Amino acid sequence: MKFATTAVVILGLATVACGHKSEPAEGRQATVTSRMGKSELVIVPKLVELYGTVEAERQAAVSSRVMATVIGVRVKAGDAVKAGQVLLEIDPQTARGQEAQARGALAQAHAALALAVRNFERFKALAAKGAAAELELDMARMQYEQAKGAVEQAQGAVDAAASVARESQVVAPFAGRVTAKLVEVGDLAAPGRPLVMVEAATGRRLALSVPESVFTAASLRVGMAVPVRIDALGETSALSGTVEEMTPGADPANHAFLVKVRLEGREVPAGLAGRAWVTVGSRSVVAVPSSAVVTSGGVPMIAVRDAAGLARTRAVVTGERLPDGRIEVLSGLAGGEDVLLEPGAMPPDGAPVQEARQ
Repeated sequence: MKFATTAVVILGLATVACGHKSEPAEGRQATVTSRMGKSELVIVPKLVELYGTVEAERQAAVSSRVMATVIGVRVKAGDAVKAGQVLLEIDPQTARGQEAQARGALAQAHAALALAVRNFERFKALAAKGAAAELELDMARMQYEQAKGAVEQAQGAVDAAASVARESQVVAPFAGRVTAKLVEVGDLAAPGRPLVMVEAATGRRLALSVPESVFTAASLRVGMAVPVRIDALGETSALSGTVEEMTPGADPANHAFLVKVRLEGREVPAGLAGRAWVTVGSRSVVAVPSSAVVTSGGVPMIAVRDAAGLARTRAVVTGERLPDGRIEVLSGLAGGEDVLLEPGAMPPDGAPVQEARQ
């Protein structure tokens, strides 16, 4: 019992003499070996994104000059048609009646002209013998000219009536596809009323509304190449385009120019939404190799090697992918940092970094 008490006293004195609790030495972190890259400050074009709608290069609202009842519809939306193919039929009786009236008037004009010719020739012969006055000859000449003009007028009326009568069959103005059928059998067709909508099967354009400031800064002109993307097409959405048509002035309502870009590479359904980009200058950005960016928990991360050779993790905000494949970094890097490539996962903060041999 006396030995135990002596041991406790000795241990207490030893503790008081030391003054603090000894801590275990911190273990050294494992070295991370990785390929290295560099963030760079680069100058890239400043692009403005524009939105538009795909439209057919040729489209028409087909109508007729005949006012009558529709008696037959031969197409429906989505049908492919050839140039001159009959789309629908209109009751031809009214138009044929008008043509018949015009032909009757033409026959009367021809008869009157024949009489005027014989009368004029008669008075010319009498005037040559001194048996007719000059006034009588002038009157006969006037009647002849009037009759000749009446024939020409009647012939024009016949041509017009026949042209209208032919429109009792409404035909496709060009090869393409029916996009809308606007009438049914029994409806009344009237001059100027659209009956069928037709668009060309080939040739597509992206119609863009370009603000006046962008139009001026981009120096848009006919023939300029413009990158285009149609998001609905998925992986094949990137297309090349060429400016084909521009309005000479801005719309006073929205102060924007209408620019139409011809799409190349593949046929695109009309009506789809599309995007195009135009260059309006340049800007300075920080760019890193795409393999340096690791997404962790939905947050883009980049591991950098500091001046002491230790790994430091940076949360960054990324932007667009540049044409050379690098990624734009909007915040988190200043440019010039050494970055780890393909780290797999973010290394422990402060771990030594060793560059892998190529």
